[in-house]
Amino acid sequence: QVQLVESGGGLAQPGGSLNLSCAAIGSFFRIIATAWFRQAPGKQRELVARLVSGSPATYSDFAKGRFTISTDNAKNTVYLQMNSLKPEDTAVYYCNAHISTWSSENEYWGQGTQVTVSS
Repeated sequence: QVQLVESGGGLAQPGGSLNLSCAAIGSFFRIIATAWFRQAPGKQRELVARLVSGSPATYSDFAKGRFTISTDNAKNTVYLQMNSLKPEDTAVYYCNAHISTWSSENEYWGQGTQVTVSS
């Protein structure tokens, strides 16, 4: 059984920073791709950033220049560094991963972490 466990959300002031973490826990072969999504109240879930093994990261327009997705393969952890935060970044952030186990490839979601940007 594979689980994605998120941490790092919270309250930040406009212009501030937060760093989200998402650790893949369990028995698996390798992480193929990771991503961060977010969902604000009353809105659909949207992609923030994606990182596919062996390829450059891609970002949604609102994240470019402010957010950075990265991984620590030794820790099976993906991060989202968020700088220059704006009130409109307020949302629940979810990590997502495509992971291959010894017998299959599956998609997994974290539990979500609340990010609130407010003065």
